[in-house]
Amino acid sequence: MHINAGVAGLVAAIVLGKRIGYGSENLSPYNLGFAVIGAALLWVGWFGFNAGSALGSSGGRAGMAMLVTQIAAAGAVLSWLAAEWIGKGKPSVLGAISGAVAGLVAITPAAGFVLPGSALIIGLVAGVAGYWGATALKRALKYDDSLDAFGVHGICGIVGALLVGFLAYGPLSATTALPEGSSGGMEQFIRQVIAVAATMAYTAVATWILLKITDVIVGLRVTEEEEREGLDVALHGERIN
Repeated sequence: MHINAGVAGLVAAIVLGKRIGYGSENLSPYNLGFAVIGAALLWVGWFGFNAGSALGSSGGRAGMAMLVTQIAAAGAVLSWLAAEWIGKGKPSVLGAISGAVAGLVAITPAAGFVLPGSALIIGLVAGVAGYWGATALKRALKYDDSLDAFGVHGICGIVGALLVGFLAYGPLSATTALPEGSSGGMEQFIRQVIAVAATMAYTAVATWILLKITDVIVGLRVTEEEEREGLDVALHGERIN
């Protein structure tokens, strides 16, 4: 899901092009407080997303999914801040909440398959990978992804999907039909690589086609005047001051 969203966001950013003033004007987040509130809501809600996938609280699988979700998110916050501190000379609140989302994204494909120690590894790797994706990679490829959909969701989704191929602990996913569960190893890692590649290819092509169809029917960008005024006012006639 996150790889899908990240690649779709990347293709959309490339097709739409850069925002007016990108690279020359201050386009930092409008309200950092709202961003923190949003990240906090995401973090809490993610427990229901990951642990709720067990469809019940018996057997300990839901509890383990909740635990590894918390550990990975916390680990990613720390590693993102460390990378930001090294790279920019100071950590930031925006970096902390971005790291939390990076860890939550990365642990999602692994939540029902890994133990706490492996979850910490995934979170630490995801924090650094997400920071790299949102900074160095974006600069290198010269695309304008205002929400870092690819840098955080795409890159960290790939990290989680690939690492679970090595770190999956079989007994956690054991069923009557498959008593040994799904264990990590080279065979499982190769399956994960194939799945990631297929998802990226399908999403990129499908998104490009849908964007081109949308452009023909209604267009993809507003006018320069509307963009500078802000879409809240231009399209909805209201905004929060």
